[in-house]
Amino acid sequence: MTVNTSRFGGGSSRRTFLKTAGTMAAILPLAHQFSVAGELFPAKKKILKIGLIGCGGRGTGAAAQALRADPDVELVAMGDIFEDQITVAYDALMKIEPSKIKVKDRHKYVGFDAYQKVIDAGVDVVLLATPPVFRPLHLEAAVDADKHIFCEKPVAIDPPGVRRVLDAVRKSKTKNLAVVSGFCFRYANPNRAVFGRVGEGAIGDVLSLSSFRYGGDLSLKPRQAGWSDLEFQLRNWFYYNWMSGDLVIEQAVHSLDMMSWVMGDIAPEKAIGSGGRQVRIDQEKGNVFDHFAVELTYPGGVKGYHFARQQTGVANRNSVDVVGTGGKMAVDIGSRYEILGPNPWKYDGPNNNMYQTEHDELFASIRSGTPINDGDWMTNSTMVGILATLAAYSGAEVTWERALNSNVTFGPLPEEFHMGMGAQAIPVAKPGSGLII
Repeated sequence: MTVNTSRFGGGSSRRTFLKTAGTMAAILPLAHQFSVAGELFPAKKKILKIGLIGCGGRGTGAAAQALRADPDVELVAMGDIFEDQITVAYDALMKIEPSKIKVKDRHKYVGFDAYQKVIDAGVDVVLLATPPVFRPLHLEAAVDADKHIFCEKPVAIDPPGVRRVLDAVRKSKTKNLAVVSGFCFRYANPNRAVFGRVGEGAIGDVLSLSSFRYGGDLSLKPRQAGWSDLEFQLRNWFYYNWMSGDLVIEQAVHSLDMMSWVMGDIAPEKAIGSGGRQVRIDQEKGNVFDHFAVELTYPGGVKGYHFARQQTGVANRNSVDVVGTGGKMAVDIGSRYEILGPNPWKYDGPNNNMYQTEHDELFASIRSGTPINDGDWMTNSTMVGILATLAAYSGAEVTWERALNSNVTFGPLPEEFHMGMGAQAIPVAKPGSGLII
């Protein structure tokens, strides 16, 4: 299979892309004035029914935001591998938006097939918030069933999954379905403002860019009586690359997404990198690395550098810096959004809840009849994370084309999961050991 490796979307330039993205916040709220058919809708609109697939903390948060995004929505179905996850999420949501919770007991679905039962429960919008390994399967099923979609990042953990998502995204466009991504930093007002200025040429042409995502270690759910080894792994999925893809794909991919945003979502040509486990050495913490360092090479020789770390007791940092021919962009997430050089500028406007804005704009776009579709760039950013991970895992210099067309996987396919399959082996990647990409 040969895949177009230049970009996933159309042929817009980096500056055009950023300028357009920067205006969306102002345009989309107007969509609340229109119906799905594009006409002014009456005071009482069609109820949009929501199904939640994946009832952990992020799924619960996404459901709460979806319920607040539009006055005429209801949560009608919930699904998760574990029943207790549904119970906790349901109880939490009942404290937030009780009048909009219409989930009957028979519409609380448990098991690996719960996703399909939620999709088939008469919903209009699905929220996909399971561990990332399941995203390609769930996205495919939602598109096939003509559902609008909010899907958390990343959208896959390996190249075969990315290719499945690309096919689903293409189909979603022909069906005029909304696909809004959990790459939330693209929905933050300060980011839209400063990235928009870069796209308009405030620092000239990009020469190099870097990002850091340094944070603490992840929590671990202690083993409970009656848990099998598989259940322990499922409940601590982010420690296992066969469910999470490792820390760059699962978490630090936010930083790579912002780098992609700067580059107009043009794919890097290649990557080289390193990583490993310095302090995350206990077997109960699975097989994921606790640090990565990767160099990306973009067309024209532009270099991108990414550093990720999950370790306790060390300095934290979440930043993106871009050097151009006429200045520099400096972003420290949450505190600094600045242009340095001949055209100095600082963001001093209002902040927003980027998680809420994702859903506000999702539902506004559905109501307007012009659904947002983030599919191309969310898949591109996910693939950048996979490229970086494969480069660090293998120790090889890996090209985009080679990675995207690879059949390498970290474990079973999402449709192969079942509770009787047993726990997976947890070897840690060893650079230079011959990983076939």
